[in-house]
Amino acid sequence: MSDLPHADIQGFILRTYTMPVLRVFALKITQVEAARRFLGKLVNGESEPQLATATDWTVKPQYCLNVGLTYTGLAALELPASSLASFPEEFAAGAPARADRVSDTGESSPDHWKGQLASADLHILLFLFAETEDILEEITGQLRTGYSSHDAMAELSVHEGRSLSGNAAHFGYRDGFAQPTIDGGLPPLMPDVLPKAPAGEFLLGYPSQYSDFTYPVPTPAELGRNGSFVAFRILAQDCHGFERFLTEAARQTGLDRELIAAKLCGRWRNGVPLSLSPDSADECILLEQRNSFDYVPSDSVPDAYDDRRGYRCPLGSHIRRMNPRNSRVAGNSGLKHRIIRRGLPYGPSYDPANPDDGIERGLLGLFIGVSLKDQFEFLMSDWGNRGNLAPGLRDTRDPIIGDNSLSGATFLIPIEGQKRPLELTGLSSFVICRGAAYCFLPSATALRYISTLPATSSTSGVITTNIPNNQPGD
Repeated sequence: MSDLPHADIQGFILRTYTMPVLRVFALKITQVEAARRFLGKLVNGESEPQLATATDWTVKPQYCLNVGLTYTGLAALELPASSLASFPEEFAAGAPARADRVSDTGESSPDHWKGQLASADLHILLFLFAETEDILEEITGQLRTGYSSHDAMAELSVHEGRSLSGNAAHFGYRDGFAQPTIDGGLPPLMPDVLPKAPAGEFLLGYPSQYSDFTYPVPTPAELGRNGSFVAFRILAQDCHGFERFLTEAARQTGLDRELIAAKLCGRWRNGVPLSLSPDSADECILLEQRNSFDYVPSDSVPDAYDDRRGYRCPLGSHIRRMNPRNSRVAGNSGLKHRIIRRGLPYGPSYDPANPDDGIERGLLGLFIGVSLKDQFEFLMSDWGNRGNLAPGLRDTRDPIIGDNSLSGATFLIPIEGQKRPLELTGLSSFVICRGAAYCFLPSATALRYISTLPATSSTSGVITTNIPNNQPGD
């Protein structure tokens, strides 16, 4: 297809910013018309800060600002009832009400979420990425002046993300390799050998990944078209528990603990995929080559090693569950549920010499797609927390992000020449959800549309009614 209207699309849908600093503002709308004016100013081009779109850079900016609106936020902005009714049901229900579907239970349940992220008062998330701490503080000051003007919004909480040395996540894996290339979008930061994703897999208003199907666009068109959805998640990581598991698994099996770490993830911790180097973390495989693989020969990678049995990369490994590529999986749908991943770690690097420092560390994760249900929720439920991805997984779950809180959780490592896979026991839930939100990512046109809606019927525009809280079971 021809190029997409990049100037209308929020930037982080189509590009990776590679900025080391992130601040997420969770806001409540308190004065409707003032809130609309604030949103309009983000796209009027007259003053800082401005919404970051996907327009090509000649010089990389010092910051990028993006906006997410919850369903209760759209309602608080007093969109027409017909518009609210046109949004998908999973978005309207919200992350707290859908928690069971993605195994956000027990310690991960909304009862334990922080920063009022489980509240119906959560209306807006602002995502501020920056090149430096000084720029972050400068733009933060401008934002706070803007959204506090005329009591437009109240701040519920703020969440900080910072890159770690070597672009690693807290479990030590180098991150950020596999991102889909969108047809009509921007060139990928990392070479991608897989087929381009149809624009409608990530943007409303275009043909999707399913033949002859386009996801419904919220109405009117100026509100919905070129928008998308994001699942924002605060994911605490038990680094000490993960490292302890590797040590114990190595003791039980005789395998090297770094090989076990690679089998769990599907990559060595330096990012080299097992599919390309099954026996060592081969540094000779260049960074730009570390996404150039498949699990079976395919049109895009005809010389790929045939690993349909998982002898190199186990079928149940994290990256193979989340992105099976051209593997033979249930429904032949390996390329039908791709997702865009953004975000940054939070908290200081894990120090194995001080494992019980009491400091929470984890990931501020953003998972973007045109359908929360068919992409994010499907990955978390069907592929991440069930064994129905492919034959032979039994009742296992993703070993890194899955809910392995029940005793008896296992991970299977197929061994060539052996009838039965090696079975690792003693897993636990290494990742706990500490907060989540489902947001609509409006286009620049949509923000202008919202900002010019007719004045509210009340004389003050102050929100006085309670929007129903979408809690589990509602």
